[in-house]
Amino acid sequence: MERLTDPETMAVVVATAEPGSGEAGAGGVEDAEGPPGAEAFDGDAEAADAEAGATDTGATDTGAVAGAALVPFGCTGEQAATSRATRTAQQARMAIRSYARRVAPSLCDTPPMAPDSSPASPSATDPVRGDGPGLLRAIEARLPELKLLEDPLDRESYRRDETAYLPTGLPLAVALPVATDQVAELVRLCGEFDVPIVPRGAGTGLSGGAAGIEGALTVAFTRMNRVLEIDHENLLVVTQPGVVNADLKKAVAAEGLFYAPDPASYETCTIGGNLGTNAGGLCCVKYGVTRDAVLGLEVVMAGGQVMRLGGRNVKDVAGYGLIPLLVGSQGTLGLVTEATLRLRAAPPPRATLLAFFPSLDAAGEAVAGIIRAGIVPVTLELMDRTTIRAVDDVHRLGLDRDAAAMLLVESDLPGTAAVAEVDAAEAACAVAGAGLVVRAQDATEAEWLREGRRLAYRALEAQGVARMEDVGVPRSRVPELLRAIEAIAATHAITVGTFGHAGDGNLHPTFILGRDEPEATAAARLHAAREDLYTAALALGGTVTGEHGIGAARRDWLVRQRGEPAVEAMRAIKRALDPQGLLNPGRVLA
Repeated sequence: MERLTDPETMAVVVATAEPGSGEAGAGGVEDAEGPPGAEAFDGDAEAADAEAGATDTGATDTGAVAGAALVPFGCTGEQAATSRATRTAQQARMAIRSYARRVAPSLCDTPPMAPDSSPASPSATDPVRGDGPGLLRAIEARLPELKLLEDPLDRESYRRDETAYLPTGLPLAVALPVATDQVAELVRLCGEFDVPIVPRGAGTGLSGGAAGIEGALTVAFTRMNRVLEIDHENLLVVTQPGVVNADLKKAVAAEGLFYAPDPASYETCTIGGNLGTNAGGLCCVKYGVTRDAVLGLEVVMAGGQVMRLGGRNVKDVAGYGLIPLLVGSQGTLGLVTEATLRLRAAPPPRATLLAFFPSLDAAGEAVAGIIRAGIVPVTLELMDRTTIRAVDDVHRLGLDRDAAAMLLVESDLPGTAAVAEVDAAEAACAVAGAGLVVRAQDATEAEWLREGRRLAYRALEAQGVARMEDVGVPRSRVPELLRAIEAIAATHAITVGTFGHAGDGNLHPTFILGRDEPEATAAARLHAAREDLYTAALALGGTVTGEHGIGAARRDWLVRQRGEPAVEAMRAIKRALDPQGLLNPGRVLA
């Protein structure tokens, strides 16, 4: 058994790359190249380990770029009224092109995260379960080729995901399997020695679902990073779970195909993590969430059995729907070791529109108007003033800093149909009171406008310790949710930057707390604000999580949203599939 004890395995891998390339930007898997089809994206193994574990180390001033003056959209007073009427899209394009020339897109380094805000949590303080030393000896004897991290420094880098102020535990060890049979044997051994298992992808989650449990074995899937097959005839791809979302997109795009799910962290997050949380993204308003793209799964169950579900059929209703059950279960019911995913023919370049509004209400009404008009854009995203300014401070896109809100609207229809769809969306925005409207003139401009939205969370992190939330409401009630968020920010005297997928009602209000604020005080204020936020979302007929998952962070709210009978049914399923309670205990269900 090879033991990795070098502290360098904790280093964050950062390299410059073009946005959307899936290369090593933002801590992605370095050298993840290879021709499409059955060949692999093996990547550099140590880079993969570091990317998966060290998601919260180091800080880089990614926005401090000296150079050419940009043409800002924002100004004040009488000049503002004139500017909004006369400034042209050409100025916006100049700013965007300047940004694209000057700034490398590896802008996702995470500032140091605050330590645990509470000394107690079930995963951190319960007595360590099982015979950990016995398990490690058995792994060495029965899986001698498996890479296992046992050094405390290495294990520490797998303690957290990206959820701030969440108590976590130190893993007993971190296993890095490369094949399904290794995963199955690990699960059997953990059952034999009664040691819990925490499955983990890149560690970019925002619910604590992949955070460490004291004394548990973390199974990190970053070495299972092969794209196994691209099937043109059936429009599908077969992949291992450790493939980075952007790398999968790149592989199928080279074949003229398109994989739709695209979380904002797509350059870093893995397919396995996306399956675990049923991740969404910027284009799910049109194409749906990860579950909608899954045709088949290979899953290691709690007893070590390997189960295959689904396959290559477009339609298959034989038996119970186990795939929808497993996708989004956050590793509590089984460990996914292979996925067969739906592809589409690559769409044409998108037509892209930015619309700026004088109030959040106006932006919310524009969203409602677009939906009422029957428009189904591929992207319908919102950013509020706090987020606009944060993005512009870091990335210097030249956004309208005086606007209260911004909508990003895109169409991927062919030819003139895209122009017509964006025209209709612009008309709805105008009725709602939009001021400045900017259209991208080519695919490069559209990509940079889109990238500004993708990096909203990273920009807000530069303001302090950021805790992103994930509430959703029926789309017609987005204006009410925006008003509720404003009221919560005022009530608790806490900065909130709101952005998200307005087209499907899923917003990400992000609470910003001071880095120098005492942790106990910050955690108490955050808790109170989150309680009000979740209460407001449920009162509007919504949900406490649209795409990030319940995990550990929202577990106490599951009964309040679903009701005790529904949650007890979930517990019965958990007991049936994982009677020993080995798989990610304490996540999703209490």
